[in-house]
Amino acid sequence: MSSKEKPTLGGTRIKTRKRNIAAPLDPAAFSDAVVLIYLDNAGDLELVAKTIESSDLNFSRYGDIFFEVVFIGGRTQTGSVKSDEGERHPYSIIDCEPNREAILPSVVYIQKILRRKPFLIKNLENVTRRFLQSLELFEESERKKLAIFTALAFSQKLSGLPAETVFQPLLKDNLVAKGIVLTFVTDFFNEYLVENSLDDLIAILRRGKMEDKLLDFLPPTKRTTECFSEHFTKAGLTALVEYNEKKIFEVKLKEIKEVLTSQVAEEINIDEVIETVKQQVKDAKLPEIEVVRVIWDGIMDAVQWSGKNQQQNSNSVLRQVKTWAPLLNTFCSNGKMEIELMYKVQMQCYEDAKLMKVFPEVVRSLYELDVLAEDTILHWYRKGSNPKGRQTFVKGLEPFVNWLEEAEEEE
Repeated sequence: MSSKEKPTLGGTRIKTRKRNIAAPLDPAAFSDAVVLIYLDNAGDLELVAKTIESSDLNFSRYGDIFFEVVFIGGRTQTGSVKSDEGERHPYSIIDCEPNREAILPSVVYIQKILRRKPFLIKNLENVTRRFLQSLELFEESERKKLAIFTALAFSQKLSGLPAETVFQPLLKDNLVAKGIVLTFVTDFFNEYLVENSLDDLIAILRRGKMEDKLLDFLPPTKRTTECFSEHFTKAGLTALVEYNEKKIFEVKLKEIKEVLTSQVAEEINIDEVIETVKQQVKDAKLPEIEVVRVIWDGIMDAVQWSGKNQQQNSNSVLRQVKTWAPLLNTFCSNGKMEIELMYKVQMQCYEDAKLMKVFPEVVRSLYELDVLAEDTILHWYRKGSNPKGRQTFVKGLEPFVNWLEEAEEEE
């Protein structure tokens, strides 16, 4: 074998392992650069926005820091809301006066930035959530400014602030227990309702999954409807108080109807059902009219409908009425309740196509079972005020009314 080296091809490329060489993180330099833009433009947010748009700063990497500078004038210490070392500017949201005139320009400014740099939306959400979770670290006046900013952000439909980002972080036990959350949302509600309706506010609460949990904003020791009403009435938010009372009322009605429907479907002893309803009505302090409505709904919701067979559906309703007449009789104790029951039957027969023709039979059955008096039926027939389906139902009930009137004349 030859000891000579074998020839090799010239120009061979030697492969090397590729490495991702990341630029060193320098949040301090970024923060100082943004602060300098504010200072150079003397806090003129229009000029600041234009300068930021033309700058080559790495906003995609330091988006959170950018919004820290917007909110508090500089970079924060890790895991805190306190200012870190470095430059600060005096034109932040925290440094504004605690009123809408002073804070609104910042909302408009952020909106402009987000339109030009939409990738910053998530950063705004991150910083907002972090600050709201740390409200106890801010002074009272600073919390008020954050509440006004947040309300204006929703009022101006600022991108990047989902409702759950605002309300869910607030529900930290320590924040709620200290009353900080209650003060914050009170300022928020008052500011938002300056230019928006209660329905708009409820829509935000619904998106934030707080529509049915308004009492959760109150400290545990004061978490009652009475305390809620007292606090927000003093704050001038009577419309919100009325809404909450109505909502609680609806929840109680729903609970009573669900229990009643379940008992009726299971054919529980009627005396036991009557006692259950009486106790629930007492606990919920329901008006008599609502009791009659919810009882009828509970009885009808338990009916097993057969589909399109008109006669079977009619028989099912009449059988249900006959079975549970004592329950209706217990709570239809006067003419006012009886006429309310007739209106309730009228509405259900009007809204449910399969029951349109059942109305006269149901009324007659209720009469024979002593739930409805003759005077009640004649009053509805002659002067009933609910127009829905009335013409059809009056015509259908005419033979029975004629029979009643003839019997009355004979007597």
